[in-house]
Amino acid sequence: MPGLGKPLPPLYTVYILRSTVSHASLYIGSTPNPPRRLKQHNGESKGGAARTSKRTLRPWEMVGLVSGFPSMVAALKFEWALNNPHISLHIPTASRITIPTQKKRGGGPKRPRHTVKSIISNVHLLLGVPSFARLPLKLNFFALEVHRAWTKYLETVEEPLPKTIPVYTSFAPPQSETGDSNSMSGEEAPSPWGIHTLPLDYAPVKSYVAKTRELYSFEREGACVVCGESLPHDGGLYATCSNAGCEGTGHLACWSRHLLGDNAADHVIPVSGHCPRCEGEVAWGDMMMEMSLRLRGQKEIDRLFKKPRGKKALDPGDSSQIVRAYFD
Repeated sequence: MPGLGKPLPPLYTVYILRSTVSHASLYIGSTPNPPRRLKQHNGESKGGAARTSKRTLRPWEMVGLVSGFPSMVAALKFEWALNNPHISLHIPTASRITIPTQKKRGGGPKRPRHTVKSIISNVHLLLGVPSFARLPLKLNFFALEVHRAWTKYLETVEEPLPKTIPVYTSFAPPQSETGDSNSMSGEEAPSPWGIHTLPLDYAPVKSYVAKTRELYSFEREGACVVCGESLPHDGGLYATCSNAGCEGTGHLACWSRHLLGDNAADHVIPVSGHCPRCEGEVAWGDMMMEMSLRLRGQKEIDRLFKKPRGKKALDPGDSSQIVRAYFD
């Protein structure tokens, strides 16, 4: 199958796009690189969608997104369901919010027009269905009024957002009286916000990968932290605690059974739990990210730990080096 030889992506998202000219114009898409995709939608680089190519609606902005999808396929499933909540099989009929009132020329149900309220209500619904509820997803808002609409919607529903799905906000900095978003008179560059705060690479798990790389290189697997059996080097699929300073390692199946606990009969994929050795909290998604890098991502690991090329030290006796250094 395609993609089996690749590690889990560092980022894959389903985003909500809004025209800054007409807030009623909305678009839903998916991408592993939101900043690059936004440039495409705004015509700054090739590859934008036809529906966002109308110049009178540009520029577009990303007002929110769901991140943490373990694959492109998972993100595309969520994107399609969010775009077609009136017919998506991921949504039980009894729970369906968006109901079609018109038909297409061919007779099929016509998709109702997107609104901010309809999108956030269906995001809330999809994050709670079995297809997506146990994925390591995160919800991000980049527009204050959209986040307020989300908060207001939550007050009207009985079913809360799953506790395992965190909600993050990153809004544009307030503008000063002069109209600049940076109140430091231009002396300091403004801090990144919105989609520019999202990690596009594996940097967030670098220390975790460094720990396991040393552990497995020196064959310090030891005994399984769950069942106690010895772990022969390269003897199977092993996972290691993600907490700093803890080298608790065990069989993948043992970790799964331990983290599922009393839910083992109802679920296959864990979400989170505590390490049997250090008792620190661990997330199944983080552990799978590290394991996929260790088993499938040697190129990505080499790139992650590649040292930046430093400038060659100047030779005081070489006048040509001194001249080049001055003019460079």
